[in-house]
Amino acid sequence: MAKTTTATREEWTLDDLQDEAEALRKRLANFRKSLNRFFVHKQELIDLMLVAAVAQEPLLLVGPPGTAKSDLVLKFKDALGIADEDYFEYMLTRFTEPSEIIGPIDINQLREGRYVRREQGKLPTARLAFLDEIFKSNSAILNILLTIINEKKFYQDGAPQPVRLRILFAATNEVPEQSELGALKDRFVLKAESHSVQEEHFTELIDAGLQAEVYRTLNQKPWMEGQATLEDVVKANRYLTLTFARRHHGGRHAEEQNDREVYFPAEVFREFQRLVKTLVREDKIFISDRKLVKLYKLFRVRAWLFSGGTVSREDLRLLAYLGETHQEIELLRDKVPQLLGEA
Repeated sequence: MAKTTTATREEWTLDDLQDEAEALRKRLANFRKSLNRFFVHKQELIDLMLVAAVAQEPLLLVGPPGTAKSDLVLKFKDALGIADEDYFEYMLTRFTEPSEIIGPIDINQLREGRYVRREQGKLPTARLAFLDEIFKSNSAILNILLTIINEKKFYQDGAPQPVRLRILFAATNEVPEQSELGALKDRFVLKAESHSVQEEHFTELIDAGLQAEVYRTLNQKPWMEGQATLEDVVKANRYLTLTFARRHHGGRHAEEQNDREVYFPAEVFREFQRLVKTLVREDKIFISDRKLVKLYKLFRVRAWLFSGGTVSREDLRLLAYLGETHQEIELLRDKVPQLLGEA
């Protein structure tokens, strides 16, 4: 067993995690395959959820009610062994108040002139959070969420406080087009559809649904198999972050190489550039500079999880999840595979 078990997250070094990296990767691979057994045709979404979790980037699930969005999140949470006190779930409306998300004002502290919230059990103390109908929130909530997503902090009595959040999933039935929501939508680099499966998997859906009802009634959770834990996800993120920062020595007289030069082959990187330029010029897909950098990280995380590290054309399929509207989501679902020669 690697010595990382007794160290805190900040103390984990690359050398520590290097010894454990392959075992981590195998546990996470077993996790995603095992969890898929309890769903019908949802492996693609589970894979995206795991990539987003390891990258510590938020993921938006888009789809009508009854397409397993919340069920995916709950089983993902259970399967990682995340305790209820480390989980926060809320359905947002335009009437949702900040106290419902980050905690009510502490009246005793307020009497002393301090504006402090009792955040226990709310979003700031959660390790994994699920925000349903996220785009229905009001401007006060949006500002809070942007700060938490961007900077991993919220404000107590005017002073920034770190949040414990490591994984954020959100869901929406509709993707709104209001300009004031643009900043929040841009923070969700990946937006994935959760489709109804009854058309092509009718019998499997009935059988799996009935079994799920049995599990619910008997309070059984067989998907809690211990294949991986939240600590595995956090360690994987730390390992990859330290890897991104590493400078590689090519040889005695060779110049140092950065992460891109080692793990992103030149021909695949050119393909990445070509696809981005095509989508921006031909289809007017907005891809911010920030989103491009986040995409690089997501490519690398996917490549490490699925094949060990080096980015391939297969990893570029993440470009299919950049849509900001329903029209763009449908367009990219078909066009990106075509551009990659897969359709």
